[in-house]
Amino acid sequence: MTGGGEEGDEVARVSEAGSTAGRPAGAGAAPALRASDADRDRVVDVLRVAAGEGRLTVEELGERVGAALSARTLGELAGLTADLPEDGPVAADVVRIEQRGGSARRDDGWVVPRRMEIVSSLGEVVLDFTRAVIPHHALEIDLDLRFGTLRLLTRPGIVIDTDGLVVEYGKVRVRPATAPGAPVDLRIAIRGELGYGKVVARPARRIFGR
Repeated sequence: MTGGGEEGDEVARVSEAGSTAGRPAGAGAAPALRASDADRDRVVDVLRVAAGEGRLTVEELGERVGAALSARTLGELAGLTADLPEDGPVAADVVRIEQRGGSARRDDGWVVPRRMEIVSSLGEVVLDFTRAVIPHHALEIDLDLRFGTLRLLTRPGIVIDTDGLVVEYGKVRVRPATAPGAPVDLRIAIRGELGYGKVVARPARRIFGR
């Protein structure tokens, strides 16, 4: 994960409120205890992050996610993550980006959280999802943007909803990266306020030779 440096009057502050460890609640308890839906969801998050890091193949991910969703006990869930790092990166619940007069960026390998709070003026924030690790199916972005740009670079499987965004003398341009009816990996809902600025979402441009 990378962030923007200071330029001129830029003030960039980023804080992340991490989620609890990606193990089932009560993982140290008796393995025969019944698992809850929250326990299953946490294990699925760990598996998706591990796949994004290359620790699991697509086939292994599918098999383990299926097993996690049908698991009845904590012991069954623990077996699905026993060969994965205990303290591997997990998605934060909330990531906040606050900057003025400069730029902030998230690109290769960043872990997409459940929610982002973005406060930006006189600058640009870029969220590049082309190589991001996406452990959840939804991302909420609370936006307060003045005289600047929020730019999202997307990939197939990502859809964007801006119905909750209040626009005052601004522009919103969304070019779909996912064909109608295609599987959706991540739904991004952008809400908040946009004044004298732009929100631009488009598929990333292909680099010749890739």
